Amino acid sequence: MDPARCGLSVAAASPIASAMRLRSPALPVSILALAVAACAGPPPPTPSPPPARFVPPPPRPVPPPPTGDWRDWPLTPGTWSYRRDDRGSLALFGRPGDEALLTLRCDTAARRIYFSRAGSAPGPLTIRTSSMTRTLPVQPTGGAVPYVALALAPADPLLDAIGFSRGRFVVEQAGAPTLVAPAWAEIERVTEDCRG
Repeated sequence: MDPARCGLSVAAASPIASAMRLRSPALPVSILALAVAACAGPPPPTPSPPPARFVPPPPRPVPPPPTGDWRDWPLTPGTWSYRRDDRGSLALFGRPGDEALLTLRCDTAARRIYFSRAGSAPGPLTIRTSSMTRTLPVQPTGGAVPYVALALAPADPLLDAIGFSRGRFVVEQAGAPTLVAPAWAEIERVTEDCRG
């Protein structure tokens, strides 16, 4: 034991040890062992483990489609917005500040309406409305943010079925979450822009 390390001078430690020896021969040994343990320095630092290689998290599983009547399924969180640009007009559905989940674009020069959804699943889209259900093939759009899209003529009856569906319509695709979007006026505005 180093008395100086524990804050005791050698002169102060000796009388304490002598007084303890007089009372009980085992007491000084116990006290001395306790003092040595208390004065021991901290254990040496353990080496840190080597840095782990970055492993991306596994992809989130696609939730199973809701069950029951699709007209009772909860709406996907989000709102529709409308805007015009050099190509024509655009209706976007999603949460403000996030990438759109669905888009409906009128390309006035091509006289086509492009319906797209976020994602890269290659399978066809099934669109359910209160008056019609159609399954259509899609193509990747090739942008920085992955989308798949299909092209429709402005007179296609599916556009009116979407725009006038009772409260909502559903977009289903294997390998992607089911989207339940409200049937708001922005959809018909884009359709009318391409028909005008």
